[in-house]
Amino acid sequence: MLAVLSPGQGSQKPGFLSGWLDLPGAEARLTWWSALAGVDLIHLGTRAGADEIKDTARTQPLLVAAALLAAEHLPMSDVGLVAGHSVGELGAAALAGALSAETAVTLAGVRGREMAAACALEPTGMSAVLGGDPDEVLAAIERHGLHPANRNGAGQIVAAGALDALAKFAAEPPARARVITLQVAGAFHTPYMAPAEQALGAVAGGVTAADPARILLSNLDGAAVTHGRELVLRLVRQVTAPVRWDLVMRGLRGLGVTGIIELPPAGTLAGLVKRELKGPDAPEIVTLNTPDDLPAARALIARHGTAATHRPTTPGHVVVSPGPGVFQPAEGLAEGADLRAGQVIGSLATRQGPREVAARAAGILTGWLVRPDEPVAPGQPVARIGGQQQ
Repeated sequence: MLAVLSPGQGSQKPGFLSGWLDLPGAEARLTWWSALAGVDLIHLGTRAGADEIKDTARTQPLLVAAALLAAEHLPMSDVGLVAGHSVGELGAAALAGALSAETAVTLAGVRGREMAAACALEPTGMSAVLGGDPDEVLAAIERHGLHPANRNGAGQIVAAGALDALAKFAAEPPARARVITLQVAGAFHTPYMAPAEQALGAVAGGVTAADPARILLSNLDGAAVTHGRELVLRLVRQVTAPVRWDLVMRGLRGLGVTGIIELPPAGTLAGLVKRELKGPDAPEIVTLNTPDDLPAARALIARHGTAATHRPTTPGHVVVSPGPGVFQPAEGLAEGADLRAGQVIGSLATRQGPREVAARAAGILTGWLVRPDEPVAPGQPVARIGGQQQ
């Protein structure tokens, strides 16, 4: 099976789209997407300097547009799996057939603007932690009042939060770990982004998504998303939830992926995969950065590509709301908890009184899909229950 990966913020390079503008229709497509995103994608991808394309409001739609532009020149019908890192997941959702390209670019524009606005509310940032024992690193992050914003595998965890707390964390790094300050605008994928999540959710509420036509692995827990409505909820939740790229890579290995193409600007995700998925079963990788790389990418698809002929059967299930109301999780029930069949995981406050919400099968609570005191509609996913631990 072949996977196509869409990179996230931090992978951009000045002028990385220059060669793509020479392809037929590319300039017109980017002009149209620029109108939807509210930024000049042609300027940003060809002439803008490093500081300009570091701006969150500009970078996010630029990355999604770049991935979709390049993918148009690949035989995607032979691609069985897609995934994206952070904002790259919007591009992956379009490549999976769940969103239109126009919807993905528009949402990326909203997401970028709103996250930039949230960053301006208070001084926050992010630091990469390289090496160390993962449990000790996570404990140290929590001890300093920080959040594990990205768990990228390959010995890399990203801590995020207030700048003063990050400074203290860097001064007292976990054993055998190195802390590197990242040049980002704020603490992405943490509760500091709550205003952005709310704003994106208001826009995404009007989006109609199809069920993915190929396997799409989610940043939330590495699971394959099979329902369009759940996908949109996950894309919104991702703004404040940690990126679990380590679990996505585990999914790549578990599903037997043998070939990987990283879309432009390529290199970051390929590096993580190379360090994590080693050994005789390591996938063959092509980094697609310019049109000159297209022949190698097409050849890789010819060798490894097989379109998904059925939806993936992943252990677990999604708990949906039995009716309209305001959802409240059961007291003391946290992600990672073991659940038994029929266990009550929360309740709905309705006009007729409280109504219980229960898991229909045993498993692990891998993620809440709504927040406490959030209004929900009938059939809306409220939690994902994973398979039982062995």
